[in-house]
This record gives sequence, C-alpha cells and structure tokens, in this order.
Amino acid sequence: MGVRTSGMLSVGEVARRTGLTTKALRHYDRLGLLVPAAVSDDGYRWYDEVQLRTARLIARLRALEMPLDAVRAVLAGDDARPILERHRIVLQARSDRVHGALHALDHLMHDERGVTMATDDATPTLPTDQRALAVQLFNDTWTLLEKEGRTPEDDLLMIHTAHASRLHWEGVGDDQHRAIGEWQVARVYSTLGRAEPALFHSERALELAARPGVDDWLLASTHEGLARALAVAGDLETARDVRDRALTLLEGISDPEDRKIVADDIDTLPIP
Repeated sequence: MGVRTSGMLSVGEVARRTGLTTKALRHYDRLGLLVPAAVSDDGYRWYDEVQLRTARLIARLRALEMPLDAVRAVLAGDDARPILERHRIVLQARSDRVHGALHALDHLMHDERGVTMATDDATPTLPTDQRALAVQLFNDTWTLLEKEGRTPEDDLLMIHTAHASRLHWEGVGDDQHRAIGEWQVARVYSTLGRAEPALFHSERALELAARPGVDDWLLASTHEGLARALAVAGDLETARDVRDRALTLLEGISDPEDRKIVADDIDTLPIP
C-alpha cells in the first residue's frame, strides 16, 4: 500500500514557506536533522505542517552561521542560551578579526610607500623596552579577541595580556595611551560577559579620554566602550543613550579614517 500524502507538504512547498532550499532540505534529511514525515513509493519526501516550525528555526539559526552540531543541540531541546552565547563569542571574534584586518588594510592603502611596505625584509625581534612590551601585549590581546573557539585558558590569558599592556603604558605612555589601554581592558571584559569590571574600566577610559591633549576620536571610542559594557550589564536604556552620544561625537572627528574605525566599532554594539 502506498504512503498517504494527502494534506502533507512537498519539499518544494516547505522550501517556499521556510526560505530553505530543496537541496538543504535533502541534506538535513540525510543528516537526520529534519527527517520528512513520509517518503512515497516514488521517492518523494513529504512533510507535516507542524514541521514548518522546525524548518524555520533551522533556517534562522543557519542564517546566523550557526554550525549544524549546535543547531542539532538546540533542536534536541538543550538549553539554547549557552549555545547561542558560545556562538556569539565565535562571531564576535570573527568580527574583531575582520575589523582589525580592515584597519590594517586602510593603513596599508594610505601609507606613503604603498603596498611595497608589505614586502620589506624585516626580522622579528623580541621587545627589549617597556614601550615595545606594551605594544606587543596590546596586539597579543587583540589576537586572542579575534580567535574563534577560545578556550577558558585563552580567556584568562587575554585578561592578563590586556592588564599587562595597560600597566606598561602607565610608566611610558601618556593619557591617550592609558585611555586606549583601559578601553581594551573593558573590551575584553565585555567580550567575556563580565559587566562589573567592564563598566569600571570603560568609565576610567572615558575619564582619561576627556583630558586635554587626547585625540578627538578617542572620546567617541570610549563612549562606544561604555555603551558596550552597559549592554553587557543589561542596562540597555542607558547603553542606547551613551551609544547616541558616541554617534554625535563621531561628527567631531577630523580624520575620516579614524571616524570610520570608531563608526565600525559602534556598529558592532549588541544593542537592539
């Protein structure tokens, strides 16, 4: 006896109503992620109406670039929040890495020597002074921020490198270096979801950035950092106000490249 398909949905119909492709639906069937309710004698897949909800959830999660193992865990009924939080860390690291690459590319494009600077022979050397240590530790921290799949040990190391960079700038830097250092420490804690230290260091960064002699872009940047920390703390109303202040301060940044860098950071704020 053939399979009864009356009232059921074909692969094409499910694809049209969920945004998934027919190829993806067949792939999810093979993986056991979304198995059709029935397969007719001629090999056609048929789905129940109630399966549309699952298909739409898969489509939404995949649109967020969530890996299939994580999607499977959500569908299995696991607590979705920690799964989403882990995936957000991965996406944030990817965003930071792309942002850093764009920043470096902008510098390369505007360097007087042009792309020839990329072919210069240079032998890497270990830093031998406090300023060089501050710079290297700052860069090490960004490398960790941009690392997808950071381990708890990486997170701890990232905290240490950020604080170590800030400590070295205390001795050899000025208010601008100290503000940037505090901003980075706050960024690390915001990325790790630790609101209290993120707020403390972002407020300290803002205080330093408001002092005379500091570049105009840094005040907008430190407002972005404070907005990020407030969002992590769950104070979205104040976070929006501070973000709006950062956007206003963008207009006062004289250098267009600096303005773009800060604007890109503001765009990544986790504020709905």
